[in-house]
Amino acid sequence: MTDFAAPAPRHAARFQPAATETPVVRVLLTVVALAFLGLFLVLPLVSVFYEALSAGFGAFVKALGGRETASAIELTLLVAAISVPANLVFGLTASWAIAKFEFRGKSLLITLIDLPFSVSPVTAGLIYVLMFGAQGYLGPLLAEHGIKVIFAVPGIVLATIFVTFPFIARELIPIMQAQGTQDEEAALSLGASGWQTFFRVTLPNVKWALLYGVLLCNARAMGEFGAVSVVSGHIRGKTNTMPLQVEILYNEYMYRAAFAVASLLALLALVTLIVKSILEWRYADEIAATRRH
Repeated sequence: MTDFAAPAPRHAARFQPAATETPVVRVLLTVVALAFLGLFLVLPLVSVFYEALSAGFGAFVKALGGRETASAIELTLLVAAISVPANLVFGLTASWAIAKFEFRGKSLLITLIDLPFSVSPVTAGLIYVLMFGAQGYLGPLLAEHGIKVIFAVPGIVLATIFVTFPFIARELIPIMQAQGTQDEEAALSLGASGWQTFFRVTLPNVKWALLYGVLLCNARAMGEFGAVSVVSGHIRGKTNTMPLQVEILYNEYMYRAAFAVASLLALLALVTLIVKSILEWRYADEIAATRRH
């Protein structure tokens, strides 16, 4: 008796990997990516720190100890200390309202949150000059009461808040929307008040996204140049922040001092990235569980 083998299917299923490039192409793409990062990211950072420390650590500290530079550092910290908490409050309230409630004007609020991303910082600064300047709409009225906004700290704070307020809200809104309202509804049904629900249910679920938003907001607030440059007036020792001080020192051929101040801003960016990476590594499981919630 003859055994007949089952015919093989003509169109056997073939499983192809998602990446079909040859090893040579993969290596080439990796080399190109690393070269790009090294040329446009690593090399400038190394150059900044090299120039800042080229004359020794003592000269570096001396460059930072100048009266005008110290004043610029203090002003930058003050502006960040005011604008970041203000954006924190706005980001939490706006994202909570957008993600948890339905109301008229919701799409308009989202559009307004995205506005600083589409408006040049210089234009934002000019808006405040138009409103609060000496020839602006509210400038004469404020001058009568001895209130100075433009070419003073209040104008710098307002301009910084404008260019940085989307960061926290934009970090929170997608996560809050993905989580839905089930937890909040359950807490309310169990007798929790609105504030208890917010602080004990909503806030713990978004704490990592909130922290990321604060880190990004703080870095942008301390490094903002365009809007602050318009409203500050470049008054030495009074309205110059760190980025403006870098520009002034560089234009006056004080290169080492300029790079010393710039190295602080670069260090802030590195610290922000390192803290973000450490948090993601240390609490990766909890962050993933929160985003799957």
